[in-house]
Amino acid sequence: MSDAVSHRVDDVHTNRRAAVLGAPIAHSLSPVLHRAAYAELGLSWTYEAIECDTGRLPDVLDSADDAFVGLSLTMPLKRAVLPLGDELSPLAVAVGAANTVTFEGVGPFRRRRVDNTDVGGMTGAIRDVGGIEGPVAILGAGGTAAAALAVVRELGVDQADVVVRDRSRAFQLLAAADRIGVAVSLADWPGADVVARAALVISTVPAGAADSLGGAIRAGQLLFDVLYDPWPTPLARAAEAAGARVIGGLELVVRQAALQIEIWSGLRLSGATVGAMRAAGEAVLRERASGSAG
Repeated sequence: MSDAVSHRVDDVHTNRRAAVLGAPIAHSLSPVLHRAAYAELGLSWTYEAIECDTGRLPDVLDSADDAFVGLSLTMPLKRAVLPLGDELSPLAVAVGAANTVTFEGVGPFRRRRVDNTDVGGMTGAIRDVGGIEGPVAILGAGGTAAAALAVVRELGVDQADVVVRDRSRAFQLLAAADRIGVAVSLADWPGADVVARAALVISTVPAGAADSLGGAIRAGQLLFDVLYDPWPTPLARAAEAAGARVIGGLELVVRQAALQIEIWSGLRLSGATVGAMRAAGEAVLRERASGSAG
């Protein structure tokens, strides 16, 4: 165990701080998930949401005092954080995007380690439902799509079809694919034929963008839709109706948050703790759905 991790374990029950950064950030489930885990673990830690765009990110990172153990990052910060880290994990470098900052050391010896737990969260969720055998289709070309390529590689697949709306904006994704070691074939949107022949479809596009693809999903496929609010998405609903297996975005945010907590605390989260996080997230989503319906 490293000195930094040992230090975190020794004072794991003391008052520490963490937060999620992004813009917009009010919708984030991260505070609910992290607080549920801290309560289960008996940690007297706080976790807040901080509105932060790329322009504010350097100042927010610089202002995090020694009480901060780490930060979660969402859009639009996953690529912007890379040049601001003192140490980047090989995975964050390969993907070209990160969602986790870990503070190590104190005072003048304080360092920022930048990592990506989206990959581990997605990989674990897919493995838990039996993995995949066959072609992979990824919808979108942003930072989450790059993480999906790393997931594909972790699952032992070295090729993926990526459906994009603008090929000229896929250069960062293609560069990530080269670093990760996955051969990418670009397909033009909406790519219904690509989706129909895939064993695994990973949708990383914004709400509403993939609604028209529901008719391309068939029984036996696995759909991983990274959206979670509102849920189910029209794509997920169509997939379930067709007899496909579906993993929603809540599972991703729960699992990536659990990995962040393990990194920051040095503790191993039990299934019960992860279950409490999932239940807390589901409760909030039900409340939001009820409010919008009313």
